[in-house]
Amino acid sequence: MRDLIHLSLGVFAVMALSNAIVPVLPGYASGTALQGEIYSAYFLGAFVLTLPSGILADRWGSKLLSDAGLFFTCIAGIMLIFSPMFVVVLAARLLEGIGAGMFVAAALTYVNRQPGHQKRSGWFLAALNIGLIAGLILSGWLAGVSGYKSAGLALFSAIALLSLVVSIVIRPLTEVPSGNVRTWSSHIGSLPGIIRNYIWLWFSSVVLIGITGAVTAIYPQFSGASPEVVGLEIAAMSGATAITVIVVSKWSFAPVPVLRLAALLSAGAVIACFFTPLAFIVLGALAGVVMIAQLTYLASAGRDQGTYMGLFDASSYLGMTVLPFIAGIVAQVSGFFMAFLVTAVFALFVAVTIGFCRSCPVPSADTT
Repeated sequence: MRDLIHLSLGVFAVMALSNAIVPVLPGYASGTALQGEIYSAYFLGAFVLTLPSGILADRWGSKLLSDAGLFFTCIAGIMLIFSPMFVVVLAARLLEGIGAGMFVAAALTYVNRQPGHQKRSGWFLAALNIGLIAGLILSGWLAGVSGYKSAGLALFSAIALLSLVVSIVIRPLTEVPSGNVRTWSSHIGSLPGIIRNYIWLWFSSVVLIGITGAVTAIYPQFSGASPEVVGLEIAAMSGATAITVIVVSKWSFAPVPVLRLAALLSAGAVIACFFTPLAFIVLGALAGVVMIAQLTYLASAGRDQGTYMGLFDASSYLGMTVLPFIAGIVAQVSGFFMAFLVTAVFALFVAVTIGFCRSCPVPSADTT
């Protein structure tokens, strides 16, 4: 489990920095539309890089890619700290997403290849969500007590740099050989079939992960609360996810019925977020169930786990790119309630379409 400790430290740093900007979004741009662009730019960068990173992890191993991801994360953090220009902030968030996409795809490729992958993925995703919590809470608190909006960004950029140094110096990541020596053309040629066979699973990832980003992006402006309060309220969602992924990773269940139920409950939780921030806890817990169900399903899909994890991450990041952007536009044009309602309708679509995934290969009983 020593390798998992190093990967968990890295994902904590990457995720903490990615969320550190959320409580202080109004300080970087006025209006939900521009704030949604800043928030979504990160996920666009991650979306673009996750699939190539997963394929490369199949061929080269995960260590080189995960270290490169940490390096780009550090550079992006420095850009965010020192530049007040909107265009530079957008570019930094895009680069930050590129780094995160490389790191997470490579790390999940490694985790999902190992014996006991379901429990390992539970701990890894818990560290990911603890990082999200730390980014929200500490960034909001530091901004409030220091009066400096970038205080949290500075803290987590330093931690990301420390994580990179630790990884380079003491992380001997020994991987189980995949035996994958296929060419790039062979990898690319297999993608249409993989996408087609799992199309509704990818769609569920786009939506059920994307809706958490949508409510996160519009909530600071909607609530009007201080950065400290916003950070705590949104952090409750990631806290619930962190707990749930550990608990659910110990269970065995059929993924499709669980995803359908989670989609229905998520739609209700999104609407409830309009009335009370306590609903963030429910939405976060449901996201944890969704992640474990999807990863368990994909673990037995085939030897090319890098490709599958790349597509899994890409679909998640696509949702976190598109849905917050849509929610921000709807909120500015039609009001916040309509933004929450439209987001909930996306979740209802998943409840219907996940049942069409009958052609998806059925995982074996022993997937843990």
